[in-house]
Amino acid sequence: MHDDTTSSDSSTTSTAGDYQPDNLLHVIEHASHFLPAQGPIEVFVHHNTLHAFEHLPFDQAVRAAWKIYGAQPYMSKQRFRELFREGRIAESDLRTVLHEDLGDEECVPVAGLGSRYDLRLAMLLHPMRTAPEDELRWAIAETDALTRFRDDVNLVQIEQMVMATKESLATETLSEPLQSRIASFGRGARTKWGQDDWEAFTLLSLWDTCDTGVELADRTLTTLERPKRLRDVLLIATGEDPDRFVHEMLIRFTATFIDQGFASWNLPHRDQGYFKAFVALYIREMIAGERWAQGLSSELQKIQGARTTAIASIRQSLRLMGVEPQDYETVITQTLLALPGWAGMVAQLADAPHWVDRPLPKDTLVEFLAVRLLLDRLAAKHVAVEQLGFSGSLDQLSDYAWDRANTSQKVHLQNCFLVFQVAQIMGWDWSTLRELDRKQWALIFHELESFDEVHRRRIFQQAYERKYRDESLTAVALTSARAKSRPHTRRRPSFQIACCLDDREESFRRYLEETDPNCETFGAAGFFAVAMNYQGATDANYKPLCPAIVTPNHFVRENVGYTFAGEHRRRAATRRKLGMATHRWHSRSRGFIGGALTSILGSLAAFPLVSRVLFPRLTAQIRRKAGELIKPPPVTQLQLERYKPDPGPEDGNVGYTVEEMIVIVERLLRDIGLTQTFSRIVVITGHGSSSVNNPHESAYNCGACAGKRGGPNARAFAQMANDWRVRRGVAQNGIVIPDDTTFLGAYHNTCDDSVVWYDLDRMPPSHFDLFETVKRTCDEARLRNAHERARRFESCEIDCTPEEALRHVERRSEDLSQVRPEYNHATDALCFVGQREWSRGLFLDRRAFLTSYEPEQDDAEHSILLRILSAAIPVCAGINLEYYFSAVDNIKYGSGTKLPHNIVSLLGVMEGATSDLRTGLYRQMIEIHEPMRILFVIQTTPEAMLSVMDRHEGIGLLCRGDWIQLAVLDHATSKIQLWHDGKFVPFEPEADQLPIAQDSVAWFRGHRENLPFAWCEAATVSDENAESESLVASGMEAGRA
Repeated sequence: MHDDTTSSDSSTTSTAGDYQPDNLLHVIEHASHFLPAQGPIEVFVHHNTLHAFEHLPFDQAVRAAWKIYGAQPYMSKQRFRELFREGRIAESDLRTVLHEDLGDEECVPVAGLGSRYDLRLAMLLHPMRTAPEDELRWAIAETDALTRFRDDVNLVQIEQMVMATKESLATETLSEPLQSRIASFGRGARTKWGQDDWEAFTLLSLWDTCDTGVELADRTLTTLERPKRLRDVLLIATGEDPDRFVHEMLIRFTATFIDQGFASWNLPHRDQGYFKAFVALYIREMIAGERWAQGLSSELQKIQGARTTAIASIRQSLRLMGVEPQDYETVITQTLLALPGWAGMVAQLADAPHWVDRPLPKDTLVEFLAVRLLLDRLAAKHVAVEQLGFSGSLDQLSDYAWDRANTSQKVHLQNCFLVFQVAQIMGWDWSTLRELDRKQWALIFHELESFDEVHRRRIFQQAYERKYRDESLTAVALTSARAKSRPHTRRRPSFQIACCLDDREESFRRYLEETDPNCETFGAAGFFAVAMNYQGATDANYKPLCPAIVTPNHFVRENVGYTFAGEHRRRAATRRKLGMATHRWHSRSRGFIGGALTSILGSLAAFPLVSRVLFPRLTAQIRRKAGELIKPPPVTQLQLERYKPDPGPEDGNVGYTVEEMIVIVERLLRDIGLTQTFSRIVVITGHGSSSVNNPHESAYNCGACAGKRGGPNARAFAQMANDWRVRRGVAQNGIVIPDDTTFLGAYHNTCDDSVVWYDLDRMPPSHFDLFETVKRTCDEARLRNAHERARRFESCEIDCTPEEALRHVERRSEDLSQVRPEYNHATDALCFVGQREWSRGLFLDRRAFLTSYEPEQDDAEHSILLRILSAAIPVCAGINLEYYFSAVDNIKYGSGTKLPHNIVSLLGVMEGATSDLRTGLYRQMIEIHEPMRILFVIQTTPEAMLSVMDRHEGIGLLCRGDWIQLAVLDHATSKIQLWHDGKFVPFEPEADQLPIAQDSVAWFRGHRENLPFAWCEAATVSDENAESESLVASGMEAGRA
């Protein structure tokens, strides 16, 4: 959240009191909750941007955040108008939402001119044009805004208003103002006026009446509320921002202090902490240098001489700036939020030291604030002297500056123009309005102000979500009913595959089912119950592969086979030498001699760069060939079994015991409902993404693996499930895995749509032929998947073939200039939790997370459901809400456009050479996203869902606070109940059938936009042919055709 505007006062103020160190530390800790919770960019984990507000209902939370951060709560009014014109928002939904919003107050009269409902509906259906006073003044002077009715005013209303004018002029004694208006009208005698003349005079008279109403209601001026932070007072009074002086110095120092190896030199005294390192560096006058900071050296000498602590320095700065104790929390919060990205990263690194190699001490944020406030004092003093000629003490500056500030703003014209527009669309004639008294005019403006732009955007947002929600639930109800009506003959599937619940895997699973209708697919959290610290053959350290909220205790290592151990050591040594040489060249290129050589020889570097832009696939192939010399040997194995009692990173402690493996395998199989009718091959597929020149690559990986790739988890689970001892253990617990069932681990790259297989040398020869069939199915599925993905990219022809689409997505993943390697979770809007059969065949447009769950296999306490939802709801809601907020305000909540981003400190990105650390998602990630709260459709009963909400506080807050939308499906009856206003209510489908397409390609071909739901016949299971091979072959031929 990046705020360069005047900070608003907020509800974060504490009660008055004498703040001692402990109190002040508590205030700082509380203020830190409002900072971004994004960690290092290498472990980017999607989360709710407004995590600090989850205790509030969604609409209250976004308003509160708007006041604190200055960030937009909803899409712009212009965007909502576009959606309304396109039919994405229906008038019927607007009416329904407004009716629910008003409740018993919809019939409240407004000054005898109509009901509150009628007034608000009119303001929703007709855009209210607003602008600053100067812009309005120009528009009124240079356009016909006061003499021509709005285009959206009903012709009947126009005629009625003109008729009222005629009657008033014919029957009444004309007042002096009215006579003056007629005289200045300048269109001759009234008897010669045409329709245009009468309309113009009607509007001018209406304008005069509205002008009088503004005066009567005393809505001509608005007074600014005095800010608490001194910087904001000075900004209003002088137009000069003291923060611009502070930030350049503070950013440079902070970036160096928290650096993880990117800087070319190490900060002196870093081990002494942020505060002391700053004092030691800047205590010398020549280091600070700049005029505004001329007093810094003497201030630091005083601090050093008195051995002032950071917390004491904070208290001193607040006192010197005249901040009252009751305002400490507000001022501290706003001060930290002046650079939220950097302050947030400092807080995250101090709270989670395991994320980085060079962690920060626990109290670093306190020390950061102490330095910040010290610099704020110097910058404020400088601006006051330069701009105001101030010579008093700093604690008097706020009063002095505010007395000289222009704190009143004219709003007369804005209010007049607003009621002028409302009068036209409501059909209020001027002769009626002029009879209103002061109280009635005040009531009108109160009604208009209480239904402000943000309130109107909220109604639009809810109507927008309602339309998609109702279409989604209708599609689910119809698909469920259709699935229930088909005969069920439980046969052994051709193969089974479990993928991550990720929305990008939805289309991959759909194409597997369309290619081979006799296969069976499942969805689960992509760490597959294997929470581990993992070290690959080329990794220097262990990294956690599990949800961010889980701290793994177990360690797994990838080892190279003994036969290749010598070769691996030689290649590892070569990698180290190349890495050290590259680092030395990078460091020395920043010096005088190195810089000169770089200038001379730099043109040679242009050739590979140009080739990676113009010929990305060819360049990637060459790089891969060259990389053969240093990459690990082809045969590796996981060190998965532990023999010592306690897990740890040492050799004997690496891995899991057999008993722990049994728990893991049984847990996942029960979670997804795979407890019987196993196929001969069961594939466990992790996922991730690879692209070049993409600092946010971690955000494209598996969220259930803490922003890492999930292939090792899939590989580990398959190895566990193939262990005969593990099978014997799960069999004793009621899950019998046939002897001829083999589990295979795989990895799906969602960027280039490649599939990598693990440990094929462990597969028995009896399964080779079937595996070739499975592999062909997956290859065909990824081909079609790339085809569907490519339709979203403007640089790809809309009528491309599947082969061309696959080459296109492969090229994007290797293109150095590509800012959109893939669209990641953009457009996500749904999450289904339940049996696949009630969503199978449904075209979901890659917008749905799919989680498998068998209610019949759960216990009376709904333990499996609770376990599944404990991961699915927070993870999917976090992804959805981060996309929502980055889309509605990409500058404050997101990180803006990717083009000027530079990596800093190996922790994040900033714009150019000096800016705040940019958090959230960059613009190219969210440009096709439709910001709406995710809809969870869960196959369970209302009672079970309420039990989960009661037992899991986080889920309860998200559901009851309307951060998400929620519905439950009774599969036996296909009835759906929707969570609305704190209770489950029946939902009635809006249609009785869905569009039907032969397959997904037939439905999406020729379209780039989001598409409605449809039923794809190709995914229907064939009862005539239980064998998969012939179906796979025919499916492939149909796909090619």
